[in-house]
Amino acid sequence: MKKLFSSTIFKLIIAVIIGILLGFVANEGFMNFVVTVKCILGQLIFFMVTLIILGFVSYSIAKMKDNASKMLSLALIIAYLSSIGAAFFAMVSGYTLIPHLSIEPVKETLRQLPELIFRLDIPPVVSVMTALVLAIMIGLATVWTKSEVFENLLDNFQKMVLLLINRILIPILPFFIAANFCALSYEGAITKQLPVFLGVMVIVIISQFVWLSFLYVLAGAISKKNPWQVLKYYGPAYLTAVGTMSSAATLAVALKCAKKSPVLKDDVIDFAVPLFSNIHLCGSILTEVFFVMTVSLMLYGSLPSLTVMILFIILLGIFAIGAPGVPGGTVIASLGIVISVLGFDEAGTALLLTIFALQDSFGTACNITGDGALTLIMTKASSHRSTKHPLQHKTHKDTPDFHNKDYC
Repeated sequence: MKKLFSSTIFKLIIAVIIGILLGFVANEGFMNFVVTVKCILGQLIFFMVTLIILGFVSYSIAKMKDNASKMLSLALIIAYLSSIGAAFFAMVSGYTLIPHLSIEPVKETLRQLPELIFRLDIPPVVSVMTALVLAIMIGLATVWTKSEVFENLLDNFQKMVLLLINRILIPILPFFIAANFCALSYEGAITKQLPVFLGVMVIVIISQFVWLSFLYVLAGAISKKNPWQVLKYYGPAYLTAVGTMSSAATLAVALKCAKKSPVLKDDVIDFAVPLFSNIHLCGSILTEVFFVMTVSLMLYGSLPSLTVMILFIILLGIFAIGAPGVPGGTVIASLGIVISVLGFDEAGTALLLTIFALQDSFGTACNITGDGALTLIMTKASSHRSTKHPLQHKTHKDTPDFHNKDYC
């Protein structure tokens, strides 16, 4: 029980409830304070976005040089394709289903928020896109020069950013969420729209099962093996992921489940399952894409354009690989493109963070279960490799550690 009360998901739920209730009864003087707090915390969080990009994306790329191989390249490619494939599936589903969910934009009828008591501007060091390009360039340059000194520097910088996330961003997040939901409730935006998300969550979970079915059918067709001989052993891993909301906590169970399969090779499992638990985020990305489209229509009156969504999805697949291992890590890592590409403000990002966290256990379960299908594809690929490069030389230490995404 103590663990439940101290969990981030519990704190976010309490923050949402308190924020909504306060918004119903708040007067203008109290809302002056709330919008000021919301502005300051929002500025601080958005300031950290570029640090997250620089800290995680650059080191994630640099770390790959220790494992440069054809098998690693194949694993990265199929994980990325699966993730953005799930995202495009969610996008098509969103354009098809969301307009029929009775989501009514209320932007024009909102009650006006009062003015700030004072304004504190904390601009980011660089723009989001500049941070992304710089992080990629630094990561690639570190790989090409094989600079251990700079790789260690990036490693230490990533650890520093992770400490900032855990000791500053995560603790202030419930207050930021509460302030935003208080503002939304005061304006009147939340009362009619919150029930819609129950239907959206059901649609997302069904979509995750559809994508998992597609992955296993595809893996069976490629490997010429029965995918059910993998999937039927993954029940404990799925339930563990739902219960723990953690890919790290589920990894040991996933390894046991995979090793029970008669169609998977043990050496491939030891290499692929830990790797995919870090970089394969099909369920989380599917969830985020559907939710950003819902939030966009709810708060801003329209769905993002097709070209904007395509750009967002391509970048999201890259950002997710470098996501930190914190609650809602996928969304936190992608805040930069949510803001810069989709144009979300504080209210939109707060709402997205909250509903993503509420559903993220099923996204994590989808990620973990989908790893079995990709491992089946890797098993087929390994049979074509020369005996001079056996996978048994790969150990867990050989796989890139992108900081296990507890809420990936």
